[in-house]
Formats: sequence, C-alpha cells, structure tokens
Amino acid sequence: MRQAKARVLVLGGTSEARSLAARLAADRGFDATISLAGRTKAPLEQSLPVRIGGFGGVDGLTRYLVEERIDKVVDATHPFAARMSAHAAQACAAQGVPLICLSRAPWRRVDGDCWIEVENNAAAVAAIGARPRRIFLTTGRLGLADFKGAPQHFYLVRTIDAPATGDLPPCHELILARGPFTLELEIALMRQARIDLVVSKNSGGDSTYAKIAAARQLKIDVVMIAPPRRETMRIVHGVEETMAFLAGSPRI
Repeated sequence: MRQAKARVLVLGGTSEARSLAARLAADRGFDATISLAGRTKAPLEQSLPVRIGGFGGVDGLTRYLVEERIDKVVDATHPFAARMSAHAAQACAAQGVPLICLSRAPWRRVDGDCWIEVENNAAAVAAIGARPRRIFLTTGRLGLADFKGAPQHFYLVRTIDAPATGDLPPCHELILARGPFTLELEIALMRQARIDLVVSKNSGGDSTYAKIAAARQLKIDVVMIAPPRRETMRIVHGVEETMAFLAGSPRI
C-alpha cells in the first residue's frame, strides 16, 4: 500500500524558506504549503502552493493545522518575526504537531567591527546619542516610526517596500531596494551619503551582510539590534537538517 504523503506547513518569508520549498517540491514524499504574511507587495516566486495572509492568531493557526491535517511545521520566518514564531509554538504544542525553526545564524563580531549591541529599536534610538549624525537605517519599514523620536539626525532609509509616509523621520532619504548587495556598492553608497553610523537588525545571512563589511572597512560604528530569542523550539540553520527532521517519524 502506498504511504500517505506527509503534510507540511512552511511559515515562510526568507531565502531559507524558498530553498526549503524547492527541496520539498522536488520530493514526492511531501505535500507541502508555504505561508507568507503578505507584508511584501511583490513576493518572490515560490516552488510550493502559497497561502498569503495571517491566520488570525493562535486560535486561527490551530484551526488551520487541524483542518488541513498538518503533520509537521517549519518556522522559516524572518528572525525578527517574534509574534508569528510564538503563535506557531503555541498552536503546535496544543495539537502535538512537531515544529522546527529554520533560521539564519546571526552575524558574529569579527576583528575590526565596532558594534553597539542593543535589544530593540528603543535601545537603538538611545544608543545613537544626541549629537546629530548621518545614519544608514536598515531595520526594515516596520518600526521606522520609533526613530522619529530622534529627529536631529539625517537618516538614509533603505527598505524593500515603501513605508507609510508618516512613519519616516523628518530628515531622511528613502531607497527602495532588495538584496543581495555587494560590498563595493555599499561602500560607495555610504561614502556618497557621508554616513557615520549604521543601524541594523542582526538578521544573519549573506544577502545584506555587505553593509556590515562596508562599515568595518570604513571604520563606521554599527548599532546592532539583537534578534528575539526562540527558547521554546528546536533551531537549525540548514535545509538538510530541516529535511532530516521532516523525513523522521510522524507525530504520535
């Protein structure tokens, strides 16, 4: 008798999720769907069937797991998608659905880096200081309004999609672009804009690391916002480890 395919839900939105989706699409042992939050206006093409939008909190995700008969879940959301990760942990625990987190390893400080490590946007604003500075702000469009509390600075803001106009600091220049970015272009951008401080989330991965390498080469300080902790779930950093988890024994 033919064995039923394992039904997998991938909570996506990252390059790691896209790589996993490609592997799952090529494996006949899985019936998988990738879910995107819908925050990016033009999401990249996926190899799996896609659902877009929120689930409606923990209760909504729990219902989805039951109605779709999901066997396993992979949380491959952005390292800073703390709410979605928390909802996934609660919903999977309630239904006994095995869950794993496929996450990028965070960037590590190396010789030449000058980082001020902080926990959140509010701490980043405080770390910038009172003296007017020229800041390369690369924290994404969500939470930009927090930096309106320090209007004395110039902000070179880079996001994938345009933020709400009311969220932008009063003195800014906006760049809409999606990585990957090269070291040469990041150095040229920072020099042209006379940047003297970079504010970044520690999102890990290769796509946007060039700005950190550029800051190191130009001897520019970096305010680095640490990712939220995911203490209640198993975390892996590779597709192979994730596939091994998915190919393991089904839930009890």
